[in-house]
This record gives sequence, C-alpha cells and structure tokens, in this order.
Amino acid sequence: MITSFSLAKDKDLTGEDYLEVKKLDDLIVAVLCDGVGSAEGGKEAAKRTTKYLINNFKNRIKSWDMEKSIKTFITSINKILYNESLALYEREELLTTLALVVIDNDRLYGANIGDSRIYLKRNNDLILLSKDHSEDNILLEAIGIKKEVNIHYFENNLQKDDAILLCSDGLYNVLNEDEIKRLMDLGAYNLVKAASKKVDDNLPDDTSAIVIKLKDINPINKLKKLELEIPENLKKDQIIDGYKLIKPLIQNNRTWLVEKKNQKYVMKFPLMEAKYDETLLDQYIKEAWNAVRLKAGFFPKAVIPKKRSLRYYIQEYIDGVNLKEYKKPLHIDDAINLAKTLLNASQYLLKFDLVHGDIKPENIIVTKRKDKLIFKIIDFGNITEIYSINTKAGTPSYLAPERFNDSLINESTEIFSIGVTLYEALSGKLPYGEIEPFSTPTFKTLKAPNKINPKIPDWLNSIIMCSIETDPDKRYKHYSEMLFDLNNPQKVKPYFDKTKPLIERDPAKAYKIAFFISLFLNFLFLYFLLK
Repeated sequence: MITSFSLAKDKDLTGEDYLEVKKLDDLIVAVLCDGVGSAEGGKEAAKRTTKYLINNFKNRIKSWDMEKSIKTFITSINKILYNESLALYEREELLTTLALVVIDNDRLYGANIGDSRIYLKRNNDLILLSKDHSEDNILLEAIGIKKEVNIHYFENNLQKDDAILLCSDGLYNVLNEDEIKRLMDLGAYNLVKAASKKVDDNLPDDTSAIVIKLKDINPINKLKKLELEIPENLKKDQIIDGYKLIKPLIQNNRTWLVEKKNQKYVMKFPLMEAKYDETLLDQYIKEAWNAVRLKAGFFPKAVIPKKRSLRYYIQEYIDGVNLKEYKKPLHIDDAINLAKTLLNASQYLLKFDLVHGDIKPENIIVTKRKDKLIFKIIDFGNITEIYSINTKAGTPSYLAPERFNDSLINESTEIFSIGVTLYEALSGKLPYGEIEPFSTPTFKTLKAPNKINPKIPDWLNSIIMCSIETDPDKRYKHYSEMLFDLNNPQKVKPYFDKTKPLIERDPAKAYKIAFFISLFLNFLFLYFLLK
C-alpha cells in the first residue's frame, strides 16, 4: 500500500514541497523534496529534483548497483541546480532538501540531504534511518547549496509488514515520534491531517508525507536466494530428482519433455548464461513465479518443487501442436473460441497488472477435448507489468506499430497482437508481412482477411480489422470492447478504411450516391430540354 499527501502552510494554496512515488518494473521509487522557503527558487528546485530522479530511475543502467545509481543521479541534479543558480541569480537560490527511497524486492535503499526524514516502522518500533543536516534550525546541507553534495546513504533488509515514511520537517516538528508511530498505519493523508488538526489547521510549515506499507516480501527474491545450481550439460535419459529427460522441446536444450511415474511433464531450466548474468537469472525466476501463481484454465499448470537439487520448474505437458504448426485455417467457430480465450486470459492477467507480452501462434497450443479444439497459452518468459517501460517483450511481426517507438505496453497493444494472431490463423498470412528484428517496419495498406478466406463473416472481418488498426485511436482500447463485439455479432459496426476510395470502403453507399447524382443530372437535363 502506497499513500502520499501534502498541505501548504498557513492559508497558502500551494507550498514549496514536491513528492512523487512510482512503480518501475520491480522497483518502487519514492522522492520527497522540501524546497527551501528562504530561497527564490526553492519550489522549482523541489519539483525539478523529484522529476529528475524519477526519470533517471526509469532509464537507469541495469548493470549499475543501486548505490552507484542513487549517488550518481543525486550528484548530477545537484551540479545542474548549483550551476544554473549561479548563472541566473549569481548566488545559490535553487535549493531543496531531499528524501529518497528505492525498494527492490526485500531490500531498502535510501538517501537524504537536509532535514527531510525517512523512518522505518517495524513491529512497534519507529527507527530514524536518515540523518538531519541541520543545527539550531539552520540547514547545513541541501541540493544546490554547494558544488559538491554531502549524501547520507543507507541500505537495509525489509521484512513483512514493515512501513516506510518519508516526510518533510513540517510533519515531525508538529507530531512527536509516538504520534507518528501510532498514525503511520493509517496512511499519509491521516498523518498530515493529524498534524494540521493539532495546530488548528494553521500549519507553520509545508507538511508532506509518503507512506509505503509492505504486505509481504516479494517471493521472487526468496526464490532467487535459494542456493541451487544451474546445470550446464543436459542429455537424454538423464535422471534429475526422479524425472527422466526424454527430449528437448526447443533448440536451446533448456526446456525438456520429461517423465516420472509414467506421467509426462515439461521441465524448464534457466539459460546457462544466467550463472553469470543476474538479469537473465532474474528474468527466469520471474517467469517461474508467474507460471506457478497464474492458476487459470488458459495456462498449463506449473509447480516449483520444494526439494530440488537443481534450478528448474515443472509444467503440465499438453499433448498437441502449436497454432503455427496447425496448418489448416481455423474453422470460424474455433477462431471465435480462440479470440475469446486470448481476451479472457488477458483480462485475467490484468487482475495482476500484467500482460502476456508475446501473443503469437507459436505460444498457443492446440489440443482437443471431445472433438472440440482447446487453446492453451504458453511461454511466461515475456509476461510483464502493464504500462511497463520494458519494450523488449514480443515478436516483431505481432507488435503494434507504436511499440517500435518505445510506447508502453497496454491493452490496445496486446489487442493488436491478438488481432494479428487471428488474422494469421484464419488466412494463413501475416497482415503486414514478416517483420525482421531490429528493423524499422512500414505498415502498408493490408488486404482484409475475408478477401483471402471468404468463409469469414463480415462482422468477424470487421472485428479483426479493428483490432489490427495501425492507428491506436481507431483500434479497440480495452479487452472488454472486443469481447462485447465477439459476443454480439449483430451489433458490430462495419469496418471502413477511410484511406480507401468510397467504392472500395462501402460499394452499396457509393452506388446509392451515384444513383442519386445520376437521377439529379437527368432531371436537370430534362429541365433544360423542356425549357
């Protein structure tokens, strides 16, 4: 749970404080700045420092450790504000205090400059983690006050039910630590309002707070800490914890069909490079965790055995072929079932703030149950947070055009992938052709799928065309919109490509207009003839 709130001093409508909290993939970044009131540029410095730090963490170099990232970013914004201040005012006027925390799984990283504070509440103890750079109410350190900044940096392990508070001096100068400790669980709003009430809603200083409450420690980090080897050499008939390796299922030899007690399973190992590449290991552990926790009929069942001698996870084996290998165009009813399966699975992932990230025929297994085709979605490796800045997920031929321009992943971009998959499943062709990795594609005018497969009804053709629109404003924005049309064919509006001539978009309308124009001209001709 994350809450934040700020009130200006006295009867002011706005204050000098600025705060922001962002979830960036697996990180939580919280920044609180208290612009120095006696400085002309205090408010601007607070806002710019907050924005600068958040934006830099969005794009931070993953190979940097957290301490290097924090200190580099703070040092950089300090130099920027210090130099600008001298250029604009010929003295130090762009001044602000700073409280910063970054939460990465069960690890807390923090830094402060000035007298904005960071507290940790654990059990019933309130611990001050920051260090006040002030003496007798005189600020000794601040962003922008000197060319070189004095950063107080710290790290701590986190536990379940820990709570972190970032606050300006306006809060702790009014509320004592016992009051802060008692009110922290109620969130930032109640903390700040309690301080305001204590002074009859006439705060002597701007008062701001951010409260981050940890319900539980990220299980991904627990899995990562397990001391398990990553096997380098895997071979047929090898026995691992009772599982017999039958054959590799993909070329890299890291996903195997295995057998135990006459039952077939899929065993998936990390890439060998994950031994030395922490990013690859993190990706694998995240994949395994998602495979286990996403318990729905759209996906194969998965388990991470508690007693393992090596790092792997086990997945249900589904007897079937992937949709790419399923050569025949799908029957219309099966295609509708496929579309609903993909959309319902995507809506299920949305409950976890996730998207699949790589919807395509190769990641859909086609199997049968009582002569009916059933579709299962596989590959948890690209599953990522919705609105993620991770634009690497996905396969080029199935990516929405905006994804090539570093757009965030959202429902609409996933719908594009679903639409391309449907188009291919019904026509045997990709709507915009094969797109090579690292290329800059051009999305030319495409042929409607019912021009390739005449069995596709007009209403379904319209749905597919609307889902693969290159213009996001003309595409379905939400899974629910596309699902509604699939469930209500009679209400589907005909799709018209406005870039084409009217005769191609709507022949009936074009002929009707031509008829009336011809009729009008005939009447006009007759009028002048009889005149």
